[in-house]
Amino acid sequence: MSTASEIIAAVGGPENVSSLTHCATRLRFQLVDASKVDGKAVDSIDGVMGSVSQSGERYQVIIGGAVQTVFNAINALPEMQTKREPTDAEIKAAARSGGPRGKSAWLDTFFEFLSDSFRPVLGALLGASLIITFMSIMATLHIVGNWSDPKVTLSPSWTFVNLMWQSVFTFLPLMVAYNASKKAGADPWVGFAIMAFVMLPGFTTLGEHPAKTIKLAGGNEIPIVEVFGLPLTVPSYGSQVFPPLFMAVVLGLLYKLLKKIIPENVQLVFVPFLAFVIMIPLTAFLIGPAGIYVGGWIGNSLGAINNFSPFIFAIIVPLAYPFMVPVGLHWPINAIMLANIASIGSDYIQGPMGAWNFACFGATAGVLFLAFRDRDTQMRQTATGALAAGLLGGISEPSLYGIHLRFKKIYSRMLPGCLVGGLIIGIGGGLKIKAFIFTSLLTIPAFDNILLYAIAVFAAFATSMLLVIFFDYRSAEEKAAVRAKADGATDDGTAGGGAISAEADSKAGSSPDGSSASGADTATQSIGNAASEADAAAANASSISQSRVEELISGLGGRDNVGTIDSIATTRLRVEVQDSSLVDIDALNSAGIAGAVEVLPGVWHIILGQEALAFAETISAG
Repeated sequence: MSTASEIIAAVGGPENVSSLTHCATRLRFQLVDASKVDGKAVDSIDGVMGSVSQSGERYQVIIGGAVQTVFNAINALPEMQTKREPTDAEIKAAARSGGPRGKSAWLDTFFEFLSDSFRPVLGALLGASLIITFMSIMATLHIVGNWSDPKVTLSPSWTFVNLMWQSVFTFLPLMVAYNASKKAGADPWVGFAIMAFVMLPGFTTLGEHPAKTIKLAGGNEIPIVEVFGLPLTVPSYGSQVFPPLFMAVVLGLLYKLLKKIIPENVQLVFVPFLAFVIMIPLTAFLIGPAGIYVGGWIGNSLGAINNFSPFIFAIIVPLAYPFMVPVGLHWPINAIMLANIASIGSDYIQGPMGAWNFACFGATAGVLFLAFRDRDTQMRQTATGALAAGLLGGISEPSLYGIHLRFKKIYSRMLPGCLVGGLIIGIGGGLKIKAFIFTSLLTIPAFDNILLYAIAVFAAFATSMLLVIFFDYRSAEEKAAVRAKADGATDDGTAGGGAISAEADSKAGSSPDGSSASGADTATQSIGNAASEADAAAANASSISQSRVEELISGLGGRDNVGTIDSIATTRLRVEVQDSSLVDIDALNSAGIAGAVEVLPGVWHIILGQEALAFAETISAG
């Protein structure tokens, strides 16, 4: 039985599924009767990281980076083709099932709106954060001056480098406006253009000769000019996030209204036209300034609390984040961080947040240590991918969904690490940073007090790791099952009975048991490796001859036997075949593969190393 079939069976069968959607990592089910779900069966399925039961009849299955593949596979199941059509009420309920944030539909919708507004730009923010770190290192070495101060003049060469990260943050409102407008049900390009209006150089120059100015709490002065006899506030909208969010909400409501009153055959022309006519003045005169004031007020209020006692944020933030991130409550905090940088020039939340992140990664490192000790191949692969994503990218989701939320004892080992890291930051007087970054090993130099931050995150990491190692994270039964499995593999001379040789293991960095079909794929894909895969494909595509492709296809039983072919985890092809008995391992080996294993009935993983993506693209092109 395939993963897709197992999931549908565990949630009560196709007749129990009213509707199915997905986000970046989760399948979102709207069920007829949630009591029919077998939660233990769902969690035991290979490729499933965990599950979340929500209010009403909503249920989420956490898959990770392979969610799109699983979603497509479920929809392709024959039993799903005959499933009844959902009612209007069920469709509306599914649309409201935005995540496990609370028991109210409006609250779910609110946090899902924030999540979908920021999630697509996280890659750009991550890339920019590493450039910021590089500039911080250069400043620490006294190679450049204060790169974050616009009043400091850098050489043309270093100005060029410094502009590389500014391009992301200066135009962040446009990115947020696009995503938020799309989420709100409006044309995203209309939202983009409306926000672009208030960022035009011509709009900004209106404030060069103001009739008067107003001063925000942070000391920034904002010019006010008269336009058609009305006062127009002309702030700088660069890096702001609240104005585009507010604008998108109003734009979404306006779009719904206009589509109700304008005939469908002329909506394409008149809905955007009227949206521009109404929203541009409304944004310039009211919504935009309101967003500036709200962001400034929040930033200054929280800043005053932090200045009064850095301990407040140093302790609360790392202890709260382990519970906020799994349910999506961290998205408003991300908006506040960005607002702080835009309004007061620095942020004080990211330092304590780093204590939580490294405590999380430390717990994962402890799990990895135990996985090596206990010869737990599957957990070793999952933890390796999650730890790499965390330490190099500052991404906690693979650790949380792949490990921590499945073994709840980890939280009791992780929270002391959060506390230790927060205490060190609080004792040291708090931390500030001048840009939004992801708290990873690579971004440590970006903080104003590098030594304090480094000590704090190391202590958080070590505390959680050692607690997991000494006290474990599993029940006695779970440990016994893992060790029994490892002992059984040793007894029969294999590591799970797979067909991958030790040579394949050394070539492709894969375990001989082929168990990477579950947690490893999803954890590895979560790192955001699209760029490296593309580079590998470009480097290897030219070396993939048609004869090798034909040899591979022949070894898989011929073209008529081969279904879907996907490249996964950088080094492997996932191939679906009609009849596994036609697969010829010897023929595959002659085609130059590192190994092959049937991970599910009719589903094979072909180990090719860095050539995997190039092979997939060559086969698809042919």
